[in-house]
Amino acid sequence: MGNYDACRDVSILSVEPVGPEGAAKGCYMLTLANPGFSPAVAGQFVMVRPRAFQQNLIWPRPFSICRLTAEALTLFVQVCGRGTEILCRLVPGDTATVWGPLGQGFALEPEVPTVMLAGGVGIAPFVEYAAGHPSPERLSLVFGHRLPLSCYPFDAFSGLKQAEAFQEKGPDDLAAFIAHLETTIAGHADGLVLACGPRPFLVTVARLARKYSVRAQVSLENRMACGVGGCLGCVEKNVLGTYVQTCTQGPVFWVEELALSEES
Repeated sequence: MGNYDACRDVSILSVEPVGPEGAAKGCYMLTLANPGFSPAVAGQFVMVRPRAFQQNLIWPRPFSICRLTAEALTLFVQVCGRGTEILCRLVPGDTATVWGPLGQGFALEPEVPTVMLAGGVGIAPFVEYAAGHPSPERLSLVFGHRLPLSCYPFDAFSGLKQAEAFQEKGPDDLAAFIAHLETTIAGHADGLVLACGPRPFLVTVARLARKYSVRAQVSLENRMACGVGGCLGCVEKNVLGTYVQTCTQGPVFWVEELALSEES
């Protein structure tokens, strides 16, 4: 079983749509009282199960830590099913059971030029990463998204060396974005690349990191049921052909550890 600081019932402090189109597009910031966590490593996650799930939804939902302060835990939630829809309908004073921080987070190397590559909701852990980075002048972000930019917490990166956003509206946009990823990764041969997003995005990042021999980490978004290594529902194939648990040995892995592909 994984190690974690707390498994507690906490109060919902707020549920706010992100930007003027957030409610229509299903993008929210869910803020809960800090369950008693010690400082987390950016890239770690939490499991959340509100009482509103009742007996209809048994399993909790995993979320990257978007921001953690002494008072509050903030999560970026995009509605994509029944569970996230219920979470985004919660109101202040509702209660949820939360456990974490869980898993392994991103490497932090303050003296090394670091680029964060985010796709969609994969922007979430980088809010915490940027907030805690001691050398923002060495930190940059490349963000690919489909919804309007205002639906994401992109404003959190205004203090970085550079923050770029690319919206995908069609196949040509995707091809241009991949070309930009390649240029960016190739330019970090002496730096560090960190990535979080949907699987095809991570497969592309891993392929390019190997091509240019760049040190890179990816954060997987595998489905999870427990988050602490008890159910074996989130396994990922490694380079040895065996399997590792994403919840306890990840979700962040070095690219060379994984046999990352669309089919894994």
